[in-house]
Amino acid sequence: MNYTAEQNSRIIDGITFCFSLILLLAAFAGAVYTDTTSTFLSDFRQILISPGPLVTDYFGIGSMPAAFFNAGLCGLAMWAFMYFLPGPSHVNTLAGYFLVIAHAFYGLNFVNMWPCFFAPFLYLRIRRLDYNENLHICMFSTCFAPFVSELLFRYTFGSDWVPGLFQISFCGILLTLVFMLVLGLVAPAILPGARAWHKGYNLYNGGLAYGMFGFLLFNLMYRTVGVPAPAVPSFINDTYEQFFRSYRLFGNVFFSLLFAGCILAGFLLNGKSFRGLGMLIRDTGYQSNFASKYGMPLCLINIGLYGALFLLYVNLSILLTIGAGFTGPTFGVIFAALTFTAMGQHPGNVWPIFLGYPLLSLTGDLFNFLIGGHVTWTISTQAYINSIAFATGLCPIVGRFGIRAGIAAGFLCASMCTATSALHGGLMLYNGGFTAGITALILIPILEHYIKNPREAMQYIDLRDMMTINESAKQKKKSE
Repeated sequence: MNYTAEQNSRIIDGITFCFSLILLLAAFAGAVYTDTTSTFLSDFRQILISPGPLVTDYFGIGSMPAAFFNAGLCGLAMWAFMYFLPGPSHVNTLAGYFLVIAHAFYGLNFVNMWPCFFAPFLYLRIRRLDYNENLHICMFSTCFAPFVSELLFRYTFGSDWVPGLFQISFCGILLTLVFMLVLGLVAPAILPGARAWHKGYNLYNGGLAYGMFGFLLFNLMYRTVGVPAPAVPSFINDTYEQFFRSYRLFGNVFFSLLFAGCILAGFLLNGKSFRGLGMLIRDTGYQSNFASKYGMPLCLINIGLYGALFLLYVNLSILLTIGAGFTGPTFGVIFAALTFTAMGQHPGNVWPIFLGYPLLSLTGDLFNFLIGGHVTWTISTQAYINSIAFATGLCPIVGRFGIRAGIAAGFLCASMCTATSALHGGLMLYNGGFTAGITALILIPILEHYIKNPREAMQYIDLRDMMTINESAKQKKKSE
């Protein structure tokens, strides 16, 4: 079925509204599940007033239901802008929405997002650009939300900052306004240029651009003026500890129902069929807009299938190795993994990148054996779970250069993911996209040097295509 831009827009608005509503409903279900209804509001308040550098677990700072409520509230606000601003919603906006609700589990909240979100409106006003068409830039800019929390609640207090205590100063408010002005003028301007750096092979375009800008801001605000780097706040959360800091059952039930619902809804909207899915899965993902090429119903099916694949990977990594469980950041990155499911990501071009992570782990074990090293991480360590969600933004490499190139991309991302956050002090939330961007800068020149003609389509044949080929062969044989 062919879908117009207006029809795709209505489906995108429907997806964002339904996801936001589901998050809010899950918040109340989670409060019952964890028996935290009496502390719900105080837990939510704690999230709002706490600094949030990477990786701050809002399940530990507040509670699991409070984090879900924060994500639902942030998502609903984004939907309202998408729906009420004149003009159609598009896949870039959907990507921005997924990143907002993802980071609302670890670092972004309903207070610190607003200065970052509204800052680019100044740029759009000066350049006389359409607000709705560029709304995704405002959403992407929320990756600097931890800077806002630091300036408002901790930066000006130094060693007098007290965890859990609401503190704010005039200087902190003034610095936040200055930061908002700088962000509004710079962030939208540097975003387009990053695509030229990685030639479109990193879907998380904002990760590279904003990672470099975050590196500048952090060094200016901290290292240059001698302010200590911000530490991740920690609180003793008895309820969280009772669940061994992992809500695995709740997470699996929640995401399984969510992704099954996406597949079912897409199936119904696609005329009760999976027609066209094979073509989407064969797409390289390079500079692709799945919504315009295949329609949002198939994108919705892709969201469900890819989400289920990523959920399976997370479960297997936790089952087979020792590391983090279903923490706040883990819940968040499962949403983050969906970011470009309407713009390039699908199960067929992400699985080789998954393989790069256990390959690096095996390489580390080999070095342990040969030279007596000591590997302290596994593929279920929190930083590596977070990283792989964003490493899949390199999926166009798989589509254009093949499986081995994708494995190499995952391997390189895994090798750098724990080092890059130190460059911006953990105050820029798109660290995984930043790492993926650096990987693309290293890998793409090498691939282009040795592979002169990257392919235009992935070489898969689905069952329906095989049946058509067989039928054609039979007809040809009869005619002979």
